[in-house]
Amino acid sequence: MSYQVLARKWRPRSFREMVGQTHVLKALINALDSQRLHHAYLFTGTRGVGKTTIARIIAKCLNCETGISSTPCGTCSVCREIDEGRFVDLIEVDAASRTKVEDTRELLDNVQYSPTRGRFKVYLIDEVHMLSTSSFNALLKTLEEPPPHVKFLLATTDPQKLPVTVLSRCLQFSLKNMPPERVVEHLSHVLSAENVPFEDDALWLLGRAADGSMRDAMSLTDQAIAFGEGKVLAADVRAMLGTLDHGQVYGVLHALIEGDARALIEAVRHLAEQGPDWNGVLAEMLNVLHRVAIAQALPDAVDNGQGDRERVLQLAQALPAEDVQFYYQMGLIGRRDLPLAPEPRGGFEMVLLRMLAFRPAGADDAPRVTLKPLGISQATADSRTNPVAGTAMPAPVVSAPAPAAAPVAPAPAMPVAAEPAAVAPDTSVVPAVSEAAPVADVPVADVPVADAPVAVVDTPEAAASLPPEPEPEPEPEPEPEPEAPVAPAAVVDLPWDTAKAPEAVAVAQPEVVAAPSAPVVAPLEAEVVVPVANAIVQAEADADAGDDEPPPGDYDYVEMDAETLDYDFGQSEAAAPQVEEPLPAAKPATGLAAEWLSLFPQLGLGGMTGSIAANCTLIEANGDDWLLHLDPAHSALFNPTQQRRLNDALNQQQGRSIKLRIELCKPEQETPAQAAARRRAERQRSAEASIQADPLVQQMIQQFAAKVRDDSIEPLDTSR
Repeated sequence: MSYQVLARKWRPRSFREMVGQTHVLKALINALDSQRLHHAYLFTGTRGVGKTTIARIIAKCLNCETGISSTPCGTCSVCREIDEGRFVDLIEVDAASRTKVEDTRELLDNVQYSPTRGRFKVYLIDEVHMLSTSSFNALLKTLEEPPPHVKFLLATTDPQKLPVTVLSRCLQFSLKNMPPERVVEHLSHVLSAENVPFEDDALWLLGRAADGSMRDAMSLTDQAIAFGEGKVLAADVRAMLGTLDHGQVYGVLHALIEGDARALIEAVRHLAEQGPDWNGVLAEMLNVLHRVAIAQALPDAVDNGQGDRERVLQLAQALPAEDVQFYYQMGLIGRRDLPLAPEPRGGFEMVLLRMLAFRPAGADDAPRVTLKPLGISQATADSRTNPVAGTAMPAPVVSAPAPAAAPVAPAPAMPVAAEPAAVAPDTSVVPAVSEAAPVADVPVADVPVADAPVAVVDTPEAAASLPPEPEPEPEPEPEPEPEAPVAPAAVVDLPWDTAKAPEAVAVAQPEVVAAPSAPVVAPLEAEVVVPVANAIVQAEADADAGDDEPPPGDYDYVEMDAETLDYDFGQSEAAAPQVEEPLPAAKPATGLAAEWLSLFPQLGLGGMTGSIAANCTLIEANGDDWLLHLDPAHSALFNPTQQRRLNDALNQQQGRSIKLRIELCKPEQETPAQAAARRRAERQRSAEASIQADPLVQQMIQQFAAKVRDDSIEPLDTSR
C-alpha cells in the first residue's frame, strides 16, 4: 500500500477529533442536535486550520444513515464515501479554477434536482473569493433562497474580497490560528501513535514554524521524519528549517546583563557561523524582551509558546525593568536603521554596543568599562577644597602691587591691619586683610563669588595689568573716614549698586599672625577689591556654576577677572553690529522730489520693488514720461522685472499709462528711505532727551553714579 502523508491520514473525521476551534464546533454541534440548520455557511481563516475538514464533517452529519446529528456513525456507506471523497451528493468546487460565470451557471442548473442518495445536496465551494463579479451575481438569488434539499458550504482565506451581499446571506464562522502549544500537543500525540522518536525542542521548532497552521505542522513533521531518518531531533529540525538556535539569543542577552563586551562580540561571532538573518535575530531578541517585560509585570501571564518559560522568568528576575524597556526601544530603532548599515552584521553589532554603552545609569549591574565623562569642564574646581583660600568660598579680589623698584623687606610677626578703603564716585571698596603667606596663582573665573571674607591675590601677572600708585598714609584706626581725602586708585566700574557695600560686609576679621620663620609680605600700596556679592548675585553665580559656557557679555552681571578689569561698555557697544541707515540727502525734498515722497506710500509696494522705489527720487514728469533716479548703492536689486512692477503700480495709482525710465544716479534730494531714516533719528533723539530729562533718572545718576545706555532706549511710537 502506498504511503499516505500525515496531514491526510490524520485528518479529523468527526467533531470529537477536531483540535481547537471550540467556538465554531459548539455552535455547529448545538445547531445539528436541535435541527436548527441554516442553508448557507461561510468558514474563514488562514490555510490549514480546518475549514474544508469541518465542511466535510457537516456533510457527513447531514447525510448519515443513522440520522441528522453531531455524531455521525462513520461506518455507514454514506460516511465512508464522504471520507473517501466519492459521495455523489457532495459537490466540491474549486472556485480558483472555475471563476467564469458560465461555470457557475452550469453548477446552478442542477440545484433544482433532488439529491441522488443522501438527504441533502451539499455544495462545498472552496476559495470562494476567487469567483468573478458576474459569478457572484449569478449565485446570489440561489444562495438566498435555495431549495430545501440544498446546503451551501463556502470556505475562503480572504473574506474581505467577498461582496457584502454574499456575506449577508451566510452564517459566518472565523477559524483561529493554532497556537504553538496546541500544535506541539497534537504532534506529540501523532508521533507517539506512529512510534516515531522525537524531542520536545524539535516539536516546539515545528510548532513555531507552522505559524498557526496544523496542516503545515503535519507536513513539516513528515519532512523532519525523512530528514532525521525516522527520528525528529531538535538539531536536525533546526538544520532543516535554517532557524536560529534560541539559546544563542539568551547568550546575547546574558552578555548584555553582565556588561561584558568581549562575551557580547563572541556571541555575535557564534551567530555569524550560521549565516542568520540579522533582522530576524533582532526580532527574536525583541520577542524575548517583550515576554520578559510581561513576566516582570505579571509572571502568571507568561506563556510557554516557545518552550522557554523558565528562562524568561529567570531573565525577568536578573534584568532591571528599566533596562528591559531601554533594550526593547533600542532594538526597535535598530531594526529601522539596520538596512542603512554598510553590512547587516556590523549594524547588528552596533545595536548591541549601543545597548551596552547607553544602558540606564545607576543600575547595580552597570557596565564594567568606565566611560569618559562628557559635557563636564575639567578646569572647573570645587573651591571648598582650595588650599589657598582662607575660607570655604572666597571672593575674587585683584590687588595692585607696589612699584617694581621698591624692594620687599620681611616684616616682624605682627597683626596686619586693614587698609582704609578708597572711595570713588562710582564704586565702593571694602577693607581687605592681607594673608601672611604668599597667595598662589588661582584663576579668578574658577572661584565662585560668595558672601565670605575677601582674600588678596598678589601675582606678577595681575601686577603688570595695573599702574603703580603711591603708598597711602596708614591710619591709626581700622575704620575708614568717609570725609578724608584719598589718593587716586585704580577702580572698577561695577554694574551693580555698591553704595552700601561696606555695611553689607561688616564682618569681624580675625587677626592673622605669621609664623616666626615665615616672611610677611609688605603692605600693598594700592588695592582694587571687588565687593562681596549680595544674595541676588550669589544666586546667579550658583546658577551659572554648572554651565560650561560663559555668560553672555550683554548681561548686567559681568564676572570680573584679571583680564577683564578694563571692561568698557562703550567699546562693547561700538563692536556690536550696526544696522546700516541710509545716508542723509544733500538737500531737502522740494518740487517733484517732495511729490514722490507723498506718492510713494500710496503705491502699496513691498519687498524688493518697494525697496527700489524707496531709494528713488522723481526728476522729470513730462506728461506720461517719468524719470526716476535710483541710488547706485541699491543697483544690485534693480532689474527689468522690478522696473515693470513699479511701472504697473504707477499706472494703477495714476489711472493712466505712464512710460517710466529709471537711471542709476545719486539723488541730490531726499528719497523716501532717507526721509524715514530722518524721522526715526528724530524720534530717537527725542526719546533719549526725554529719558535724560526724567527726574528719577537724574536722581539715580547723581546718587548712584548710574549711566544711561542709549542703545537700550527705543521710542514708544515706532509705526511712523
